[in-house]
Amino acid sequence: MFPQSLSYIYNGDLYFKIPASKLYSVMYFLKMHSHSQYKILADICAVDFPWKKNRFQVYYNLLSISFNSRLNIFVEIDEQTSLKSVANIFNVAAWFEREVWDMFGIYFSEHKDLRRILTDYGFKGHPLRKDFPLSGYTEVRYFHNEKRILVEEVSLMQDYRTFYFNNSWSINI
Repeated sequence: MFPQSLSYIYNGDLYFKIPASKLYSVMYFLKMHSHSQYKILADICAVDFPWKKNRFQVYYNLLSISFNSRLNIFVEIDEQTSLKSVANIFNVAAWFEREVWDMFGIYFSEHKDLRRILTDYGFKGHPLRKDFPLSGYTEVRYFHNEKRILVEEVSLMQDYRTFYFNNSWSINI
């Protein structure tokens, strides 16, 4: 059924790896065909593997109430590849795709309203990428007495930290 696909069962759930170019047609088939009836898109999530050529895996978690089964469809893409939006098939996908765009920077073509949903509109970067700095780029503080917000660049002081490069079991502190 799926050309160039990989399928396996993990913890009782069925997983299918499909090419990104076939995603829209496969999702349409799984929802509309009478033998599958995966009418509910429960979630869209992504995983970042920066050392791989196709660094992102995007998972679509589907549920069929008629057959009481779950199915996970996933695609592997690189930073430049976009996925076709499935919001025309599953209405809830519009929110999930906005979240994946905001957190990972994965672009969904033909999405009607692809903008940030969890971070501020002026936010730089995508926080769930592995190459995003742990402390972020800016620090936001609110001063209650002065009733103002201060936004400034993060500066990490390394002078007061002690790094031990020896085996942690042999250090006498």
